[in-house]
Amino acid sequence: MIELTGVSRTWEVGGRPVHALRDVTLSIGAGEYVSVMGPSGSGKSTLLSLLGGLDRPTAGSYRFEGREVASLPDEELSRLRRERIGFVFQSFHLVPRMTALENVALPLLLAGVAPKERTARAAEALASVGLSPRLDHRPDQLSGGEKQRVCLARAVVTRPGLVLADEPTGNLDSASGAEIVALLERLHSSGITLLVVTHDAGIGGRARRRVRLADGSVVGDEAA
Repeated sequence: MIELTGVSRTWEVGGRPVHALRDVTLSIGAGEYVSVMGPSGSGKSTLLSLLGGLDRPTAGSYRFEGREVASLPDEELSRLRRERIGFVFQSFHLVPRMTALENVALPLLLAGVAPKERTARAAEALASVGLSPRLDHRPDQLSGGEKQRVCLARAVVTRPGLVLADEPTGNLDSASGAEIVALLERLHSSGITLLVVTHDAGIGGRARRRVRLADGSVVGDEAA
């Protein structure tokens, strides 16, 4: 599903290069459950942004399901994100004025799905994470754990092949965090490829494969 070959990402800061990723070569097959771990500044979030099509590499090749992502036109890249990749963020990124149902339905609206179908699919996705009673609640009426469950529902409502989770328990208490991890693992068991970026060794250790980064390079890649 994912093929990175010699991928680097460099920025210019104050006229000097900053190497966020250095010559990363990595292959992830469909249906895998992978954690990406490493200290702050190791390149975890940069890697996630590249995999999700939110950024492009400075050098190297990124192929997703056989397509070269780095050279896709912006419109094609947006379509790829909408249709094949789901995102779960530490900071939720929910639209404050929208209800849970409307937030989950938003990717379907952007994809041009008809109103009746997108409402039904959003309600089904929220039911799958146990939030049917909270469909009409706005983010400020939800707990942290409930907000993250809305994010999970939003991530899968388009029926993607890949879900990218960036520190999905970072803003949650331990009980809520455990619930989110269990839900993510249930999604994986349904056939979705799951990649979790985390600094938590306990969460990262649950993955069937663990990739470790340091200073922008892969320094470890092991199966559980």
